[in-house]
Amino acid sequence: MAGNWKMYKTAQETRAFFEKFVPLVAAAEGRDIVICPTFPNLPAAVAATQGSRIGIGAQNLFWKNEGAYTGEVSGPMLAAVGVQWVIIGHSERRQYFGETDESVLKKTVAALEAGLKPIVCVGERLEERESGNTEAVLAKQFADGIAKLTPEQFAKIVIAYEPVWAIGTGKTATPEIASDAHRFIRARAEAAFGPAAAAGLRILYGGSVKPDNTKTLMAKEDIDGALVGGASLAPDSFAAIVNF
Repeated sequence: MAGNWKMYKTAQETRAFFEKFVPLVAAAEGRDIVICPTFPNLPAAVAATQGSRIGIGAQNLFWKNEGAYTGEVSGPMLAAVGVQWVIIGHSERRQYFGETDESVLKKTVAALEAGLKPIVCVGERLEERESGNTEAVLAKQFADGIAKLTPEQFAKIVIAYEPVWAIGTGKTATPEIASDAHRFIRARAEAAFGPAAAAGLRILYGGSVKPDNTKTLMAKEDIDGALVGGASLAPDSFAAIVNF
């Protein structure tokens, strides 16, 4: 269960969140809990979760370890402050910052080389779904951004399916729509890496996940977790999702 805070919260607000959140999920078992704050708040988040089962992730990274890349942050820099996870290729990165399947692949490899666990995002826009191109879009994103990993690299990633039309819109893919997409992604994984790798792959659903729809989404066999946006900003609501 991963929370993506996007561009919200200060370091002080981050500490206040974890003060309330950590005890609320202390008894949660059988699931990884990850929260991804902005870069400036990562040290505060790591410090606030010491000794807990909560992992901290970044929302992005660059594919080079160092160099003249003003404004960028590398995998080794993230690992050095205690970050364990990183979101790669989120639809907002693709939409506003020109990220491509090629850059997603490069960033995924860089994350793995830094010892981070990538949450690699795929998903279609509204016009792509309405024109019947969902599977074609997912197939291309998988082929160009994920399938070129080695089997050893693939075994270490998590995939997040996030239909772009359901992110921050209040629209949620029905459990059936989400499950169909997850099943298609798992079939792509099986074709590329074999049945065992596909069975072991965790695929998260992202797109207006809230406490009141988590249980029905998670009841679907191919949905292995959630990548939560707005509902992860409040300790009570995200704890309700984690503890569903």
